[in-house]
Formats: sequence, structure tokens, C-alpha cells
Amino acid sequence: MKHARGLATPKRTLELRNAWAVYSKHPDRATPATVSEQNSYEATFSEFARFAGERKCIGEITPEITDSFAQYMRENNIAVDTHNRKIRRLKKIFDVLKEYRDSENPFNTKSLNRREREEQDNGIRRMAFTREQEEALLKALEDGKHKLMNKQEIRIVYHLGMFTGQRFKDCILLRWDKVNLDRKRIWVKQFKTGKEVTIPIAPRLLEVMYEAQKWKRDQYVCPNVAERYNKVDAAGKNTGNNLVNIDALRVIRWIGLEPSVDVPGRKKKVTVYGFHSLRHSFASHCAEAGVPKAVVLSILGTNSDIVDKHYTHIGDEAQEKAIMAISGESVVTSAQEKINRVLTLIDASKTKSALIREIEKILK
Repeated sequence: MKHARGLATPKRTLELRNAWAVYSKHPDRATPATVSEQNSYEATFSEFARFAGERKCIGEITPEITDSFAQYMRENNIAVDTHNRKIRRLKKIFDVLKEYRDSENPFNTKSLNRREREEQDNGIRRMAFTREQEEALLKALEDGKHKLMNKQEIRIVYHLGMFTGQRFKDCILLRWDKVNLDRKRIWVKQFKTGKEVTIPIAPRLLEVMYEAQKWKRDQYVCPNVAERYNKVDAAGKNTGNNLVNIDALRVIRWIGLEPSVDVPGRKKKVTVYGFHSLRHSFASHCAEAGVPKAVVLSILGTNSDIVDKHYTHIGDEAQEKAIMAISGESVVTSAQEKINRVLTLIDASKTKSALIREIEKILK
């Protein structure tokens, strides 16, 4: 009736098979930071078009069709995050192409998304390295029996990840103009967030940075690794990042850890250990040492959810205190009190062996 009375004009038709060409030129289209994500938008839309029928028009896509597509993806054994990313991409594409529809975006329905708790039973999550595992990684990188492309530079990258907590790309593409060895400082503008952080250089990191100066030839601290990382294919998609990541994972396997494990109901393996585990380790070590949360955020970046994960952990000692409190028992409340109790026992001892004297010396 609106059309007949001239209050509205009929929407133009656009078949799914032609929709990507229109969307990709639209000024409101998504502009991902990487070619890889741009390709993922196109691949997700192509997958939906094949499912719904490429000759269907944008205006003919109903919530029933999108619900069927969501169910189809649920049966494909993909991760919850992957599922929800695909729904978000399609929602964006249909928002941009709204001029070809008379009704609401069919991907607006919340029931299309999956909930994180659907995967809570798999029990597989990213793990932080222990201090012993970190030492084993560095030792393996110094062991001549292990062969790896650009091994000395990968060793520098691992030191950077371990002693700064920065992401893989930020460590690999660190430039000399962001390093001041005299002031013992590194400046990083994080690629993922754009956040700028400044980090003191730890003594062990400083030592290997001086080594890196010996091969200095261009702007990058690790020039060969950076060159390999920045390789792109004919379509402009980065392919080198995966190659360097494989090199980094090989080091983890050297110390007997398996980076990824199979999980029932998932096609792809779930990553347990990777270079990013060093970022988790950094936050974990800081939390254990009592470093204030704000200080850690100033290094890792203010939007780091890793910090929240480790700083909301109660800790064994606090839990023991709570249990003892409700039991009406006394509890040692601090490390210093434990030391004082041991010293009292030592002082009460009539004879002191060489070992006891050494322990007393350390505690005092």
C-alpha cells in the first residue's frame, strides 16, 4: 500500500551470486586490518550463498534461512569463536546491503550465536610456561644439536617474549630505533591494539640485545626473521607469519611439549602451548611476585584480558587461610611469619650442623 500511495519505493533486487561484488565496493563495508581477514569475509559470504542458493536475492533471506545456516555450522564441528565470527561477518554484510531489503537484518537474531559455555567441558586452554620450561626453551635454543632457520634470531625473539611479555609480531618486528641500550629501555607500539608501551630491559635480555647488534644491517633487530615474517603471496596475503610461527613451535617441541591437542567435537586441534604462552607466563610471574596489576597493564597493554585472568586468581595461601579460619584454627599469614617460625626453631636447637647454619644464613 505504501508503494501504491507513493510513500515508499520498492527495494532493488540483488542476487547472492552478485552481492559480494556490490558489497566489496560499498563505502560502508568492513575494512579489516589484514588481507587474511578480508578474505575470510568473502569466504564466509560465499559459504552462506552456496547454502542458501546463489540465485536467491538479498531480500529473500529470512530468519528461518539464517537459523538453518547456524544449525548447519553447529554440525560442522567448528569452534564457538569461529562460529560467532562468521555470524558477525554476515550481519555486517547484510547491514551494508540493507537498501536491497524491506525487512530487518536476518542475522540480528541472538539465537544464531553460540555460547562460550558450550565448550567449557573440553578443559583445554592456553597454558603458561613454568620458569623451568622457560629455561628449557632457552637452553634448547643454545644447544647445537637442534637445527632451525635463523636460530640465533629466533633465540632473540624468545628472549623478547619472555622478558617483555609482548606479542609474537611485536617481538619479531621490533626496530632498533625503538631500543635504547644505554637507558635500558624498549618502546613498542603494539600492532594489535595501537597501544604504546615502554619496558625496561632485563639484564638477560640486555645481554642478547648486545649480541644482536653484531649482525645489525637494517631497521629490524632480527632482520632475517622479520623479512621471512613479512612475506606475502600474489594476492597480498601474508604467508610468512605462519612460516615463522612453525619455527617457534618447533622449539616448544624440542623440550617435549605438544603445542596442540585433539578435542572431541572439533575439527581443528586446540592450541595449548605457543609463543603467546610467554605472555601468559609474564603475567603469571608478575602476579606471583606481587607486582601491582596497574604496573603489569602498563607493560602488556591496558586492554589485556590475560592480566585479569591471573590477577583474579586467589592463590593457595589465601585459600588455606580461609579454610583454617572457618575451622577455628590458627594459620601462618605471611611468608615472613613462616621464616620467623623456622628461625625460632633453629635458635632453640642445641646443635647446629653445617646445613642448618647455611639455612639460617639464607633466612636471615
